[in-house]
Amino acid sequence: MDLDIIKIASDTTNNKILKDYTHRSKYKNKTCGDIIEMRVNIKKNIIQDIGYQTKSCVYCQASASLISHKLIKKSKNKINYLLKNLIDYFENEIKPLPKSLNKFNKLFNKKNISRKNCVLMPLIAIKKLSIDE
Repeated sequence: MDLDIIKIASDTTNNKILKDYTHRSKYKNKTCGDIIEMRVNIKKNIIQDIGYQTKSCVYCQASASLISHKLIKKSKNKINYLLKNLIDYFENEIKPLPKSLNKFNKLFNKKNISRKNCVLMPLIAIKKLSIDE
């Protein structure tokens, strides 16, 4: 395992219970049983705060840490764009990630393809938030 992934996962700034939230989702990996819960506070179509909790492997924790930092102060449209880019890149690697998403290269690469479900868990949980409503 890459030590950079452990370092990313150790940033637990947003690994918290968000009490003041407008949207919540929970996702369970059917393969291994890992669980992630995401809570966000959205005001005027902008994510003001985000909190997540996991019972998961380090790959999911690292992905949750990265995506949670990236989504704060982003609009719903920007969030959907980011999620689409990350998922498309990881599943197909048809185009390079935009420079603004370079930090994700440590996780979203062929070396970690066997952990695809783990890495994508936080993104799936964010998509399940139904932030378009």
